Amino acid sequence: MISFNILPGDVEQINDLSRFLGGLSDPRKGEIAALLTDVPLGITVTISKTKQERSRQQERYYRKWSREFATFCGMTPDELHDELLCRAFGSEEISTKFGIKRRPLKRSGDTNRSKYSELIDILIMTAAEMGFAVPAPKEE
Repeated sequence: MISFNILPGDVEQINDLSRFLGGLSDPRKGEIAALLTDVPLGITVTISKTKQERSRQQERYYRKWSREFATFCGMTPDELHDELLCRAFGSEEISTKFGIKRRPLKRSGDTNRSKYSELIDILIMTAAEMGFAVPAPKEE
């Protein structure tokens, strides 16, 4: 991700940005044009790659079965979620005032469909190891 600022007095850059954005086929063109005319502190432009997000179906499946598995394990859904994240993506131990805490190296919100599928696979395998059957996900 790259971010840069355009200062309010830099009319040429603001006009260049306005011309570029005006050429896009976006229903918010009017909103963007209005924003560019009133920039007392300048503009911050952020450019980042689009990532393929996890699907809603994946999320519903994971939440449903991780909640049921958490109940089976005597854990809260959040506790189990953190445990599965640590198993799927690795963890680090952090020293806090409450003692050593284990934290996952990656959060589920930072995953794409493929990585979220890995988390689902870890849920299924871990549950099976503990005698809890999680059905295979249905294909989209």
